[in-house]
Amino acid sequence: MKKTAYVFPGQGSQFKGMGEALFDRFPEITSNADSILGYSIKELCVEDPHDQLPQTDFTQPAIFTVSYLSYLKHLGEGHPLPDYLAGHSLGEYTALCAAGVFNFETALKLVQKRGALMRAASGGGMAAVLNLEHADINAVIEENGLSALDVANLNALRQTVIAGPHDELSRAQKYLEEAGGTLVALKVSAPFHSRYMEPARVEFARFLDNFELGGPKIPVIANVTARPYGTSAREVREMLTRQIIAPVRWLESVWYLMRCGVESGLTELGPGEVLTKLAATIRRQGVPEGFSIEQPAAARATPLTAKAAKAAGAPQATITATNLGSASFREDYGVKHAYVAGAMYMGIASKELVVRMGRAGYIGFFGTGGLSPTTVEENIRQIKGELSGGQPFGMNLLFEPADQEVEIASVKLFQKYDVRCVEASAFMQITPALVLFRLKGLAVSPAGEIVGRHRIIAKVSRPEVAKAFLEPSPPNIVEHLLRTGQITPLESKLAQKVPVATDLCAEADSGGHTDRAVMSTLLPTIVRLRDRVCAQYGYQKKVRVGAAGGIGTPDAAAAAFLLGADFILTGSINQCTCEAGTSDMVKDMLQKINVQDTDYAPAADLFEMGAKVQVMKRGVFFPARANKLYELWKNHNSIEEIGERDRSLVQDKYFNKRTFDEIYEDVRRYYAARAPAELAKAEVNGKHKMALIFKSYLNKSTRAALLGDESERVNFQVQCGPALGAFNQWVSGTDLEDWRHRHVDHIAEKIMEGAAVMLNRRFADFRSVTRPDAEALVS
Repeated sequence: MKKTAYVFPGQGSQFKGMGEALFDRFPEITSNADSILGYSIKELCVEDPHDQLPQTDFTQPAIFTVSYLSYLKHLGEGHPLPDYLAGHSLGEYTALCAAGVFNFETALKLVQKRGALMRAASGGGMAAVLNLEHADINAVIEENGLSALDVANLNALRQTVIAGPHDELSRAQKYLEEAGGTLVALKVSAPFHSRYMEPARVEFARFLDNFELGGPKIPVIANVTARPYGTSAREVREMLTRQIIAPVRWLESVWYLMRCGVESGLTELGPGEVLTKLAATIRRQGVPEGFSIEQPAAARATPLTAKAAKAAGAPQATITATNLGSASFREDYGVKHAYVAGAMYMGIASKELVVRMGRAGYIGFFGTGGLSPTTVEENIRQIKGELSGGQPFGMNLLFEPADQEVEIASVKLFQKYDVRCVEASAFMQITPALVLFRLKGLAVSPAGEIVGRHRIIAKVSRPEVAKAFLEPSPPNIVEHLLRTGQITPLESKLAQKVPVATDLCAEADSGGHTDRAVMSTLLPTIVRLRDRVCAQYGYQKKVRVGAAGGIGTPDAAAAAFLLGADFILTGSINQCTCEAGTSDMVKDMLQKINVQDTDYAPAADLFEMGAKVQVMKRGVFFPARANKLYELWKNHNSIEEIGERDRSLVQDKYFNKRTFDEIYEDVRRYYAARAPAELAKAEVNGKHKMALIFKSYLNKSTRAALLGDESERVNFQVQCGPALGAFNQWVSGTDLEDWRHRHVDHIAEKIMEGAAVMLNRRFADFRSVTRPDAEALVS
């Protein structure tokens, strides 16, 4: 049975006088368009008195409006709804509007924004290559090292549009003409549908988030894939944003329609007959025998550099922010990118930060460390209230070596509010709290798969700790939880079939607690360990391994993914944002640091163990003073053993002329109310008493920074890694230079999108180098 398709033209089809008979026929829609655009759409299209019709930001709303009114007129004349819809570039918005994805008003607003962003773009151009097939163009480009060029449109078998820098297009002309082709420069302001439109893509994605979309009620062939859109609004949103940088696969789209039975039943609605003529050309050439409607098409803008494309006759897919990392990670956590905003203690990773990330389609973890249970509970309630649509979020679970009951209390609080994800930080061993959280809710699906309610992302920097998280829960802990009724017999039985962690995060040198590991050695080591342990236990699902520490730029993110990261986790860069729960004074200081402006200091929670945290050193004395206190503690058994010179220095400078006895009275009151066992130990152990006094300086310095206490500025403890210094240098001179313009979700977008662009460029550079043949490599 013959099928029908209505197709809609894109930019380039406009002409003065178009749509003249349509505007009066649809006065209400015309009036709505005028209100949205702020000018008369009829006057622009019919008279164009100010010569604006050729300008992209005017062209696109004009063509869309005329095309949509043409569609309404066509239906009004008694023609039935089509079997398929499609549009060339801009025309896809008309197709989606006709398919019911959004109404006319929403579509026009999107088109207006798209046109403005494309008008603002610059830095290159476009050219049509005629009389050469795509594989031949690929060969010419690759042989001559023109890797900066992208496919923009695949319009017909011997009509391809390429895009890129002007000098590269000019250089390509000679080689393409020598191969028998003709290069025709197009009158456009930028290299549309190429990697160079990435800033416009990111901005449009943000704008698109403001609108509700539906699924298409009539199949719409997507430019990006040359296959029908899916039925979910999420896929529509993703395709529309990707379309800005992806090639228009019109040739393959028409092939698809022909394979589906659309031969003579293709009708163009809108100004001009460009698509009608292209379709006639494509029909005469026929559909290649190897083309299948089931065959997936490449999904993104394509550098013209791969020899494989020459053999296959189709462009090669490139890396996108969406396909970086693990697909299962994105699916399990319900996120659009394999990117996590990690927890920062004392609520620096705040409720606002977590909510903003969740609403943007990312997961963030609230920083519970150092906060009272009441404060944590209130923040959980607020986060769940604001993320009522089921958006992802998680809470930090911190190792408490001195009192594991604190961990258990945290887990029970998470259970109370059905918190599904935790970030386990600073653990050096598996504790009952971890096991309880992991095992509670384990079950077996009808298909025989083990499924769980809870996920643990365990941050690790040592292989032995990673191994403990990769293994099943310790039997003695499982037995205790079963015996005390905290888990069921089934959960106990399944404990030996799943690892403690669902995901690991290999944490290299970072802000806060750090073992100063190097990413390029730590991550591959943990990945190999993961593979070995998962194979040993035969888990149904492999533990994913992410990367953290030092990730503050697209370069660093790209490196992590190349090393095998399933996801990345950022920290330091997020505490210098609008959403971070620290003082403006600290953010003002942080936005000025460079990569060398951090140092290491004793960690308050693991002071006696010698653990270190990385902190800001620019403009403060904290690292030097904290390290001095640790040296005094290590070399003396009590406060009384410290020499007079050092006693005076610490009391006068560090504690603002307060004596150790006065400080200890504050310490006594604090621990009497919260941890009397610690106080009892200090009363009989002079070294422990000294530790509590010195740790009070570390804690005071943290509170002063959070509050922005100007009198304590030189003592600020601000945990931070050099990733923020790198980020500051990266955004220098842009609108993100000032932290007041930094938002955690926007940073995530820029890091991920930038990493994808960087990897594509690097791979294009690699492919442009002539590779010796196999025999030369082994001779």
